[in-house]
Amino acid sequence: MTASRRAVLAGLAGGVLAGCAGPRSATHISASGAPASTPAAPTPSATAPVAPSPTAPAAAPPVTRAEIVARYGHSVPHTWGFDAPGVMHTLPTTRRGIALTFDACGGPGGSGYDRALIDFLRRREIPATLFINSRWIDANPAVFRRLAAEPLFEIANHGTRHRPLSVTGRSAYGIPGTRGAGEVYDEIAGNRAKLTHLLGAPPRFFRSGTAYCDDVAARIVGDLGERFVSFSVNGDGGATFTPEQVRATVSSAHAGSIVICHMNHPEGGTARGITAAVPPLLATGHDFVHLSDAPH
Repeated sequence: MTASRRAVLAGLAGGVLAGCAGPRSATHISASGAPASTPAAPTPSATAPVAPSPTAPAAAPPVTRAEIVARYGHSVPHTWGFDAPGVMHTLPTTRRGIALTFDACGGPGGSGYDRALIDFLRRREIPATLFINSRWIDANPAVFRRLAAEPLFEIANHGTRHRPLSVTGRSAYGIPGTRGAGEVYDEIAGNRAKLTHLLGAPPRFFRSGTAYCDDVAARIVGDLGERFVSFSVNGDGGATFTPEQVRATVSSAHAGSIVICHMNHPEGGTARGITAAVPPLLATGHDFVHLSDAPH
């Protein structure tokens, strides 16, 4: 790892991803990096599940849970955080493309819908990759169906229970991680099966709750046919940034950047910040792409 990459990751590690942890969850990380307590927000009630696509195949997963447990049940991880072998932080391209990615966390992380953000992307025809959690789908079935039907948006896997991806139960931002290879499998495969059923094809990309993983868990993601995606620009600080902070941070993106923001907190500054940041980036010759648009 280069010194510049270590510096970037060190800065990111200090950033808040409370849009995944829940800005009003029982525990979040303060600006100083210390835990801070706030009242817990109620979990939005789930509505009826999304109706399956009539063309959805009944394909079996690439590997079974038992195979993953046998393969990794005794593996000891060597990394923890936003980086691990095989994790994607930037676009592998020399084009001037930038990937905007938006998490929809669900459950205590928030099941809201930032309509203003999505409507802006539609008006300006800005493609984006949406990492959607299973519980957010259940809480927003009609919205999910519309998003999934629009070529402007690429749907990716944001997990089943929105857990940090660990084989040892490590936590991030107060959220307990998965405990063991079997739970890692469940976190990936549960929502993978749901998305495959609804979309008619499996998702290509995965991001865990909080974007934390260890190196063993990242290998399991790959074994299930997906690519773990992190980020190089923390665009909205977990939906805690003001509009001006979002504008300034997203405006710093350069060719090949993967920007993480959130689409599940309409009360935050994400929509206004993105609205302010995108036109100047377009004016300077950048364009916006899906993750799958870049060569892999």
